[in-house]
Amino acid sequence: MLDEVLGHLDPRLGVGEDGEAHVYVDATVGLGGHAEAILERSSPDGRLVGVDRDPAALALAAERLARFKDRCVLVHGDFSELRALLAARGLRAVDGLLCDLGVSSLQLDDAARGFSLRADGPLDMRMDPSSPRDAASVLDTIREADLVDALGRLGGERFAGRVARVVLERRRAGRLSTTGALRDAVHAALGRSRAGGIDAATRAFQALRMIVNHELEALGALLAELPGLLRPGGRAVFLSFHSGEDRLVKHALRGLAQREEPPRLRLLTRRAQRPSDAETAVNPRARSAKLRAIERLAEVA
Repeated sequence: MLDEVLGHLDPRLGVGEDGEAHVYVDATVGLGGHAEAILERSSPDGRLVGVDRDPAALALAAERLARFKDRCVLVHGDFSELRALLAARGLRAVDGLLCDLGVSSLQLDDAARGFSLRADGPLDMRMDPSSPRDAASVLDTIREADLVDALGRLGGERFAGRVARVVLERRRAGRLSTTGALRDAVHAALGRSRAGGIDAATRAFQALRMIVNHELEALGALLAELPGLLRPGGRAVFLSFHSGEDRLVKHALRGLAQREEPPRLRLLTRRAQRPSDAETAVNPRARSAKLRAIERLAEVA
């Protein structure tokens, strides 16, 4: 949804009223595709701070964005700590913020990262490999009731109890040490596929990944800081691929737009925008994307 992202973020040429360059943040820079487009649209003065938890993604983004030189700064960090990351670089607020949520193609396609259903790999699932807790340690310490809750709440799994019981039994018996074994455990509980041909283990993998990376908690922390992160006239765009993430963004943005009178922020999207049929035909992973955006209103003298 690159065109929709750029349309709502509206990267600007030139400098602001204070004579300073416009500054944008890509809080999940990934391979740098959105960041590249933002820098091109805001050329020659616009600056971008790209943040990501994944050092491998940052290394590839650095290659892609090298031509922009000092207009682009890449930072290893978690967007839940964005205020502190910006303050460390002398920035209090920015003109635009993009947050493209969820797991990246880079992570999904590398079996060694432990996200993939299709290729066997370690029980890892960490977006930041330096984080202390991987999927294996989660399964070693989580209570069955908490896993049941997570499978239902984060994965939308109807048979969460059955899945949790089989997974934890196999883990404790030493029969579950890889992603392939995790997939097999879910298949033993549910069968191999669901309606539409979706692998039955998809929801369990999603829920476990979100536990490992504290994804909803990180998003909640960012949304709580949002009003103070945007300059007057600044905009924030969120792309989500999970119903729980989208629900959190929707309620937070609506609440911010209604919080004050007169309001300091206004919604740019009354309803979530979805990708076009043409885009999903080219990129099937985009089919569940939902875009929401908000703007901080210019202050009246």
